[in-house]
Amino acid sequence: MSAAYPMVELWRGGLLESTHAGHAVIWGPDGIETAWGDPSTVIFPRSSCKMIQALPLVETGAADAVGLTPAHLAFACASHQGEARHVRMAGDWLSTIGLAEPDLRCGAHEPYDRDERNRLIKTDESPCQLHNNCSGKHCGFLTVTRHLGAGPEYVEIDHPLQRAIRQATEEVTGETAAGYGIDGCSAPNFAVTVAGLARAMQAFAAAREDGDARSRAMHRLTHAMATHPELVAGEGRACTELMRAMGHTVAKTGAEAVFVAILPKQKRGIALKIVDGGTRGSEAAITALLVRAGVLDPAHPAAQKRLGGVQRNWRGLETGTIRVAPGFPR
Repeated sequence: MSAAYPMVELWRGGLLESTHAGHAVIWGPDGIETAWGDPSTVIFPRSSCKMIQALPLVETGAADAVGLTPAHLAFACASHQGEARHVRMAGDWLSTIGLAEPDLRCGAHEPYDRDERNRLIKTDESPCQLHNNCSGKHCGFLTVTRHLGAGPEYVEIDHPLQRAIRQATEEVTGETAAGYGIDGCSAPNFAVTVAGLARAMQAFAAAREDGDARSRAMHRLTHAMATHPELVAGEGRACTELMRAMGHTVAKTGAEAVFVAILPKQKRGIALKIVDGGTRGSEAAITALLVRAGVLDPAHPAAQKRLGGVQRNWRGLETGTIRVAPGFPR
């Protein structure tokens, strides 16, 4: 077993202050092309696998049965900010399928979006489940549940929806799930290896509009995310800004410093996990890998914001820099 590979460094005053190490895999048409650390490391993909969790939404026919658009499919894969448009979309979606906010099982939390948070404070309103960053995924879950005529507790591990998600996860990663944990939104999250997650992303990258049912579903979800990056995360977020900078490439984060990318033009998939769980490290590492792959201009503001940029304090004074560690990415 290989140790985690140093990927990102923070320098202050000419001295190395912090290092973010992790595991990463680039999976191409013929398998693993490059890896850092240990590809067999088992991780929880967290929200980076939402496009896998959305496969039953398309494959069961539930999406087409209620006329979901590419915007809806992108939102089903989202870890959104709780912006007004996100909250509105979740509410409208539920209304379309004859359900409402109490039918969600994701829980309520304060929106990450400052404008919406301030609006709630000024109007003395409490956040609801529509503000949950996973409400789009759960709208998709409820759509499948209604289509299958299954019970309302769709986040239970033995629910038909979760059995379908586990099956899809194991098929696209090519491995048996190592177990599961409960995610922040209450849904099961199936443990896979970093290599398995990269393999799944490569399958999405290679999916064709004229392929078999699985391939068509993957293509629809990938295209939807690339077309609507503002729904996948939100203003100021890495996923949205990186996708806008790249065009056809999809980037998706997950809690505890997981990040994946789908590169359709190259038919490659990328997965990485920073072992300390720090978002700063995962955003910088995925940026470096996207630059290495030639799909992201290193001079683009979205890239500079996360890698190579000067760190400043609240007075605007330069305090340090974030840079890739020596040898990464080779």
